[in-house]
Amino acid sequence: MSTTTEFRPSLPVQTRKAVTPVPPHGGELVSRWVVGAEAADLLSRAKALPKVALDARTGADAELIAAGAFSPLVGFLGAGDYFAVVRERRLTSGVLFPIPLTLSIPAARRAEIGNQRELALTDEAGEPVGIIEVSDIFQPDRALEAKEVYQTTDDAHPGVAQLSRGLLGGPEIAVGGPITLARRVTAPRFPAHHRDPAELRALIAARGWRRTVAFQTRNPIHRAHEYLLRAALEIVDGLVVHPLVGETKGDDVPASVRMRCYEVVLEKCFPKGRALLSTFPFAMRYAGPREALLHAITRQNYGFSHFIVGRDHAGVGNYYGTYDAQRVFDEIEPGDLAITILAFEHSFYCRSCGAVASLKTCPHEEAARLTLSGTKVRELLSRGDPLPIEFTRPEVAEVLREASRIRSDAETYATS
Repeated sequence: MSTTTEFRPSLPVQTRKAVTPVPPHGGELVSRWVVGAEAADLLSRAKALPKVALDARTGADAELIAAGAFSPLVGFLGAGDYFAVVRERRLTSGVLFPIPLTLSIPAARRAEIGNQRELALTDEAGEPVGIIEVSDIFQPDRALEAKEVYQTTDDAHPGVAQLSRGLLGGPEIAVGGPITLARRVTAPRFPAHHRDPAELRALIAARGWRRTVAFQTRNPIHRAHEYLLRAALEIVDGLVVHPLVGETKGDDVPASVRMRCYEVVLEKCFPKGRALLSTFPFAMRYAGPREALLHAITRQNYGFSHFIVGRDHAGVGNYYGTYDAQRVFDEIEPGDLAITILAFEHSFYCRSCGAVASLKTCPHEEAARLTLSGTKVRELLSRGDPLPIEFTRPEVAEVLREASRIRSDAETYATS
């Protein structure tokens, strides 16, 4: 049974007052959706075409391209743009774009495709969801991609490991070209909090937020996160917690658990008229500085004027320096981005201060500081240790403890 759902464009939202939106990256918010009779015609045509199945990662990419989150992209990259992005962090047009988004198919299918001008895009059940207009078929250089994008060729890096084994588990080629979607690839995981860029832009305008900050996270919110959010909210009109809910590493806290933590914190700790939870259905790459740039581009397309970049943003292991993801924004050209980056120092709970502080604000010795991080949360939970109140709010700790208990019980049951 297919899990696809029909795409329905957001209804217009009446604004309370004129708000000048942040321009989309590249100047125009892309839309590659069709509806109604046009959608029915496209899906009918797709049934007669060779099929390319979208997996969780490429399906998420396709939906975000179609919704405009990756503007100015209108489809998966062809050879020229692929190599330009890998080597120069730019499209051939010169527009900043740091990570290549490609659609891979088995190399053995090259003869079957021949000179086909169009291919059907399907969900994992084989049901058509759209079409790609084939502009290019090429051989990606995954070794070069690993070296340039991930800054390492070490297979222990999760992004490099996927490239090394091939995105399809074997020899591959990439198909580039514009896409058009008539149905969603998968139903949104958290429909109450799912908003495409046009919808979120309209909601920001309706709330009259002239300056809006986005917070990217793949971990439950702890005290250090709250410190960043409150500091940012002092200088903007609205805050959007915009968690990544696509594919992540197996040891990351599940998205469903994280979402409950976000709901609890926003409900209990922030003004309802100034804070919002909305999901970002992107599959994590763990590409450090390059991914920080991409996260900023997408947030600009969602309509945010500001974006928080903390320590080790989008990092994994010790592959990137603590503040490399902040420094990369100093390397781009003026005018490359319209979004403003809020770069925060490493924060911690200081027993002497009696509060969360940072290296900029705390004068006390190292021994007084309790380091806070998502990694530390996972370690404590895996050992069954309590989460100290200096680390996380009791309401959040309870959500995490209950989720950890249920998971432990399930694992025990499965092995008994």
